[in-house]
Amino acid sequence: MVKSLPARSEVEIQETWNLDDLFKTEEAYNDALQELETDVTAFAERFKGNINDEQTIIDALDGYAAIMGKMIPIGTYTSLSLSVDQTNDEAQMRASNYGSIAAKLGSQLSFFTSELSDLPVEQLEKAMNRSDEYKNYLDELIRQKPHKLHPEVERTLAALSSVLNAPYGLYNTTKLVDMKFDDFEVDGEKFPLSYTSFEGGWESNPDTTKRRAAYDAFHAKLRQYQHTQAKTYDMHLQREKTTSDLRNYDTVFDSLLFNQEVDRSMYDRQIDLISTELAPHMRKYAKLLQKVHGLDEMTFSDLKVPLDPNYEPKITIEESKKYIDDALSIMGDDYIDMVNRSYEERWTDFAQNAGKSTGAFCSSPYGVHPYILISWTGSMEDVFVLAHELGHAGHFYNAHKHQNIFNSRPSLYFIEAPSTMNEMLVANHLLSNSEDPKFKRWVISSIVARTYYHNFVTHLLEAEYQRKVYDRIDAGGSVNANVLNTLKREVLEKFWGEDVKINEGAELTWMRQPHYYMGLYPYTYSAGLTISTQVSKRILSEGQPAVDEWLKVLQAGGTKSPAELAKMAGVDITTEQPLRETIAYIGELIDQLVELTEEIEGVKIG
Repeated sequence: MVKSLPARSEVEIQETWNLDDLFKTEEAYNDALQELETDVTAFAERFKGNINDEQTIIDALDGYAAIMGKMIPIGTYTSLSLSVDQTNDEAQMRASNYGSIAAKLGSQLSFFTSELSDLPVEQLEKAMNRSDEYKNYLDELIRQKPHKLHPEVERTLAALSSVLNAPYGLYNTTKLVDMKFDDFEVDGEKFPLSYTSFEGGWESNPDTTKRRAAYDAFHAKLRQYQHTQAKTYDMHLQREKTTSDLRNYDTVFDSLLFNQEVDRSMYDRQIDLISTELAPHMRKYAKLLQKVHGLDEMTFSDLKVPLDPNYEPKITIEESKKYIDDALSIMGDDYIDMVNRSYEERWTDFAQNAGKSTGAFCSSPYGVHPYILISWTGSMEDVFVLAHELGHAGHFYNAHKHQNIFNSRPSLYFIEAPSTMNEMLVANHLLSNSEDPKFKRWVISSIVARTYYHNFVTHLLEAEYQRKVYDRIDAGGSVNANVLNTLKREVLEKFWGEDVKINEGAELTWMRQPHYYMGLYPYTYSAGLTISTQVSKRILSEGQPAVDEWLKVLQAGGTKSPAELAKMAGVDITTEQPLRETIAYIGELIDQLVELTEEIEGVKIG
């Protein structure tokens, strides 16, 4: 029986994260905010109109870095305290207040990059030669010069940032506060439903009747909000298009890929190759699920069902630590020390409660340890998800130690490589510990259903849909619920063909994903997993030398482009080969699942 989610005040404190490491009291938070406002005013008074030689550039960068160092924990505390309970009035008002203050501070600080950008390239290069610490920052500033606007325009845009970014907040409020799910009924018995219980339980429930009933009820509620959510998304898209045009980019794609340091060919290749070459493998996997579960037809609502639900162990939070420690021990003592600290010092919010953000994420504020959000259900999937988020944590734990505040964050294109690497290490560790066919099938099916289905299929289909949306926006169009539903259904039907029935409600999947408010993010999951798949193979075959190279990649942070970072780890992402090899590897895993199922069940599959 699935229970209704408790209020945040009712969950065990040991299952929550400890935000005291950011600010111990509300008074300390408010004092820090007031100090930040004072520092920004002093910085503007000292440097506005006075950045005119190499030493002043360096002095101003020192001051700007100090301000960023104070702003980051304040913004992190504000967002994290809201993310665990969007219904909390105090957290809502704090976030709204900080949004207004941050916009004002951004407007005050906008002169800094404007005045730096107006300086001759030669002068910026002289400053770079005098300070290795700021070389990457100034390099990037020079790269962005053609897209900078008049200082007054930049100041106005910064002042309006809380308004311009409002659609994402509205999306979350609609999704996590206003949207209330009714119980659904099966054979006269009622079951509670929520975003968290659907995505963390009902969507993969092995009972077909309950799973499909939960699916229908969940999407019936989404449908009631489709027009509001579509309008919210269209506002976000129009803001991106307007900004792209103002900054003289040819397309929205160019605007969003610019900061990723990735050209359009690398973006398109990731979507096109997977869409065509992975589809046959995943259709084979869908047929396997249908056969094993004796389904009358394979529908979209059945794709998350586990291959062998009877073999799925329940895992406590404490038990997950041993799995992860054992699997990630190859990364070295310092890395494992970070993992252990995450448990001991409550870096992770495991609780399930009403109003909490769905899914999982890792926030890695510079100067403070990372924070991880997850809603723990006790399945093996949770271990993979936690390992994934600890991959982000380990990445920035290393990068922050070796890079300054400007250099620690790499391109979005690379951001999912360290996270998916940890999933691969967990999978490889589990596979090396048993030759039992049922255990092997369970592990491989976990890799396929969690690591590859989620990162290569779910996010890939989001990426192809997103590309269609931006094509429409670039052509001067807009979107509404009917347009978005049609585009999403087309993508799903193309990928799954006749092997999976795209049943009513599947077209509303676009409503579930916050990544659409984060630029061209969805495709980067497959990009990162392509890199991590190849590096994990190197670690299996070469051992410590490959691990050492990978740790150097993590420590490099944002000092190199995605292609350069991948090359450091022995992967050439400027070619199709790593992606093709990864797709082939997924096909091999699915073939193994078919063979193991035939061995275990004693039946011919296919």
